[in-house]
Amino acid sequence: MNVETVSIVLVEDNPSDVELTLHALKKHALANRVKVLNDGEEAISYLFSECVPGGTACPHLVLLDLKLPKVDGLEVLQRIRSNEHTKLIPVVVLTSSAEDRDRVESYKLGVNSYIVKPVEFDDFAKVVSVIGFYWVLVNKPAF
Repeated sequence: MNVETVSIVLVEDNPSDVELTLHALKKHALANRVKVLNDGEEAISYLFSECVPGGTACPHLVLLDLKLPKVDGLEVLQRIRSNEHTKLIPVVVLTSSAEDRDRVESYKLGVNSYIVKPVEFDDFAKVVSVIGFYWVLVNKPAF
């Protein structure tokens, strides 16, 4: 897979976490095409306009926070998995929620991975780098 064609959708409302995530992805040349969306409503609108016949293209990865304004991350995940055009997109929940109910519900809805955001900057950057490396360069997507 050519890194220039990869697109990642980052659904995150915290500007500091957006900045840290983009920095970590750029450090490993994985931020060529990252679309940042600030709430669940934007995520649903974007994904369902791009991931249709005639749309530009589905992203290769969605990094999804759970605690989002307008529409929460669990609802976004449920909508992604219930749509024929988006259900195969890898979704990684990257959240501050360590609550068992959020983790279990995410897996019930079909999340590919659930990661609690580390508090320390260096740990956070390392986790994001590993996520990006695996899902963008190592993993072979269904489409």
